[in-house]
Amino acid sequence: MDKETIQEQVKLIESKRGFLIELLEKPDLGILRVDVKQALEELDELIEEFELTFPENS
Repeated sequence: MDKETIQEQVKLIESKRGFLIELLEKPDLGILRVDVKQALEELDELIEEFELTFPENS
């Protein structure tokens, strides 16, 4: 996988972050709230690692 492909894929994943935040705000999420919160945390870690690896894209 080349650098450009990785950058495109991370940007695509990053664009989905808003959906997780909207989902987390739903009051009827129940036990799934834990999974959504963890997915959001892991996504933030991925974005942070990406920005450290490719600082020119920040």
